[in-house]
Amino acid sequence: MVSNESTPLYAYALLGIALLAVSSAGAVLQQMGEVPPLLRASWRMQGTSLVLLPGFAYQWLKMDRSSISRNDWLLMLASSVFLALHFGSWIWSLDNTSLVHSLLFVTSHPLVVVALMPVLGTAVRRGHITGALVGFAGAAITLGDISGGDGVTLMGDLAAFFGAVTVVGYLFVGRHLRSKRSIPVFVYAFPVTLLAGFFLAASSIGIEGTSFSGALPDQSVIGWGEMAWIPWVAYLSLGPGLCGHTVINTVLKWISPIIVSITLLFEPVIGGLIGWLWTGEITLGMWTLVGGPMMLCGAIMVTLEEGREEGNEEVHS
Repeated sequence: MVSNESTPLYAYALLGIALLAVSSAGAVLQQMGEVPPLLRASWRMQGTSLVLLPGFAYQWLKMDRSSISRNDWLLMLASSVFLALHFGSWIWSLDNTSLVHSLLFVTSHPLVVVALMPVLGTAVRRGHITGALVGFAGAAITLGDISGGDGVTLMGDLAAFFGAVTVVGYLFVGRHLRSKRSIPVFVYAFPVTLLAGFFLAASSIGIEGTSFSGALPDQSVIGWGEMAWIPWVAYLSLGPGLCGHTVINTVLKWISPIIVSITLLFEPVIGGLIGWLWTGEITLGMWTLVGGPMMLCGAIMVTLEEGREEGNEEVHS
């Protein structure tokens, strides 16, 4: 376990920057609404993979490449599918529900983990059940705003929740390959991100009718290369992609994963504030104001329970 005494102050500053970076993605992606959602997601993955490429090349040349087994590559393929499903469904939700609702439901993955524990053969303790009940009750309460005029829809919320379900698969595979198999971060992240971009591009062509043609940039798989879109995709790749997720992986060297996880659960709050500062508008119905904090509290309770379990394992190891 990471010792607080050995944690440099700049690590917490980096974590704060990472939280701001990942929280800003929803507002930025929502402002790109003229681009179809699956295509938008593909652009995000393509841009991020370019940013990850130098790190991948460096680590790939230095490592013992024979240490990666065929099963590792298959797991990376599965991880890329989960990542594509996560981003595709989440970005679709941004067009079909409010920003706050989208962020609330897509960050509810700790609650999903509890629901999957019996299937995975993991012990479910009282803290898990209490947190999940509080969180899911909060989710049900927030749905009371569906009939209101603030843009909240059931399908949009369900799409965001599906994003939370699929990111659990991505996180589980990543944890196995990074911690158990010791695959370097860029060697894992680059192919997974690149393949997710390919899958999303193919899905966009088949479902949204986009193409490789550059005649209409906002309908093209490579349209992000047009001058009008380069700044947007560059920010998403360097901001939420590099300064967000890559920095999060870096600060785990000093800061406990539990603290990092709880910090990132505040993405709906920070993301909602960023959206409000950007547009001057924020849609928060009465039921969201009641249920939203319950969802966050439930997720935090589950995360803290996981932290207690990890602490007990270390004490008895």
